[in-house]
Amino acid sequence: MSVTDEIKARIDIVEYVRRHVPGLKKAGRNHKACCPFHNEKTPSFVVNPERQTWHCFGACSEGGDLFTFAQKVHGWDFKEALRELGAEAGVQLKPQTPEQKTLSDRIDGLRGLVKAAAELFQGRLYSGAGSSALAYMREERGLRDETVSAFQLGCAPQSWDWLLKSLRALGYRDDDIVDVGLAIRNENGRVYDRFRNRLMIPIRDERGRAVGFGGRALGSEEAAKYINSPQSVLFDKSRLLFGLDRGRRAIRDSGTAVVVEGYMDVIQAHQAGFYNVVAQMGTAMTEKQIQLIAPRIARRIVLALDADEAGQSAARRSLDVARRTVARDFAGRMNVDLRVLRLPDGKDPDDFLRRWPGEWDSLVAGAPAIADFVIEMETKNLSPGASVLERQSVAADVLPILLASENNLYRQENLQKLSRRLRIGERELLAWARESLPADEPAKPPMPPDAAPEFWLGEQDAIPPDATGWNGTSAETAPTTGAGGRQSPALEPYCLSLLLKNPNLLYLANRKLRELAGDDEELLRGPLSELGVDDFTRSQYRALMERLLDSMAQDDQEPLDYLASVLDNALQSEIKALLIDSPETVSRTMRRNFQVDLNDILRRRPLRVAPGPGEHEELISRALQLRLIRLENERVEMQYLQEEAQADGDLDPRQRDRLNLRIMLSMRAKARINMAVSRNSLPLKQTSMS
Repeated sequence: MSVTDEIKARIDIVEYVRRHVPGLKKAGRNHKACCPFHNEKTPSFVVNPERQTWHCFGACSEGGDLFTFAQKVHGWDFKEALRELGAEAGVQLKPQTPEQKTLSDRIDGLRGLVKAAAELFQGRLYSGAGSSALAYMREERGLRDETVSAFQLGCAPQSWDWLLKSLRALGYRDDDIVDVGLAIRNENGRVYDRFRNRLMIPIRDERGRAVGFGGRALGSEEAAKYINSPQSVLFDKSRLLFGLDRGRRAIRDSGTAVVVEGYMDVIQAHQAGFYNVVAQMGTAMTEKQIQLIAPRIARRIVLALDADEAGQSAARRSLDVARRTVARDFAGRMNVDLRVLRLPDGKDPDDFLRRWPGEWDSLVAGAPAIADFVIEMETKNLSPGASVLERQSVAADVLPILLASENNLYRQENLQKLSRRLRIGERELLAWARESLPADEPAKPPMPPDAAPEFWLGEQDAIPPDATGWNGTSAETAPTTGAGGRQSPALEPYCLSLLLKNPNLLYLANRKLRELAGDDEELLRGPLSELGVDDFTRSQYRALMERLLDSMAQDDQEPLDYLASVLDNALQSEIKALLIDSPETVSRTMRRNFQVDLNDILRRRPLRVAPGPGEHEELISRALQLRLIRLENERVEMQYLQEEAQADGDLDPRQRDRLNLRIMLSMRAKARINMAVSRNSLPLKQTSMS
């Protein structure tokens, strides 16, 4: 039994969910409640105790197991969920090495130091000595007391050693105080407070742990209005988004992250009820900051930077970084909707939200796409008599953004706009555009005339991933049988194995799903959306798929090199089993160092591909099998929900209509997949992993 299975065996999902969803009640074979992740009046959140799964059949349209629920409700990643649930279940995870334990203990100690400093600054604010800072926040910034408390705002006095003395009294050493940036040691060895006479704003990581501070000057004599904690083992501003710890759920629920420039912009937005607002903490966003939100929790990023020239230049730089970061498949297409919000009258978000909070939502909703912003920004300084070379230079800067759209009509419209602004013939501009596009994919080899489709998973014999196989084994480990009676490998690990060995295959699978959806936006957003975590059922495979998607959303390393550097101990044996063919080899190699072992596996890459169609055909076929199983399971769950609600007499008409629509969409998607298969366009080769 794996660690995750042992944890799930010890923690019942119904009892765990009930802690966070007190209204969960038994309804037939399931338990139901209003979804904790979105507002609703009629229950559409279902927990199945037999399968130990949950699913929201309302606006969320999400589901999973104990781990996915814990991750979503707490904002954890898989590693955090494993650690926390393992501790609750009393399951021993792999112990740390002495070196790892020493480093972990030191970092925990430094976090405790920063937390203590935040509490000291907050206490100072509410003492008599902090009255002027408190008055500034209330009267000049318009902050309510509950907002000040929620962000744990504080103040530092005009003193060279107030914080030093306070932390020393708590037992902290000068070296540690300097290491986290709260004090400075000069060349003579003297140690003194870094922050003096400032409003203190704790900066937290995505888990809500204080890692540093932003200090806003309270006196006009200060040279710098804001100073931040310096780079340290805890604080790296290029990897932090201010307010993400408080805004993660709102960003996930809305699918939109609004990025502003300053701390006060975020604080003011949250006070006004707009929790999906975060700050970039610099003159332009970094790749690491974007990867914190896109595409894992946000599919839409709105840059709402200051309206002055510096803010607009920062927006342009941020867009360049964002485009490179989110255009991650090898065709250079963007899978995140990037927009720019320009506030009227030169206001910054803080000013605007204090005066007109009721207009914020409509401004965000109407934010123009990056193409419109970039065309205007790059062409506004072109003189009427600009030379062809000057205009061609602008086109070279703008075309990559215009060509990164998945929507052909939108791309064509933007090219026409650019053509008019640059006074360059559209045909010539389109020729430049075609030169920038990637070469077309080679034509598929023709199939022999007698080849019969071997798509082994028909609509009538779909096997739920958690069902029991004919021989008593789970469907995850039981062999599956193809149309010709031959065995094919277990679906989830085999599909994940192909993706791990060649991550670029993911684009081909997603392109096939988009092709099947055609112009039907409902299918594209729903049952024919991109292959992702929800197409896998086991916690280990879901976590690996999430890591794989993360690896393709960064530029620093090749995807597999990235995986080798970030995988935690719990997933080591899983990826080794997926990357090599022989279980015996896995058993032998697990006794060696994981990093060396994995690098050795990656160098050898012993992928076996059956003759005939290439591995891209194999992956597409497997991906569609995964999607059919997912759709069938969701359809069965929705029908159960309808039947039970009708029996109880509590089925709301709107909920009934939503369920009927989802069932119909699911059936349409399955029909399109099966039609593609029946045309013999997706033959399946029965490839053994042994």
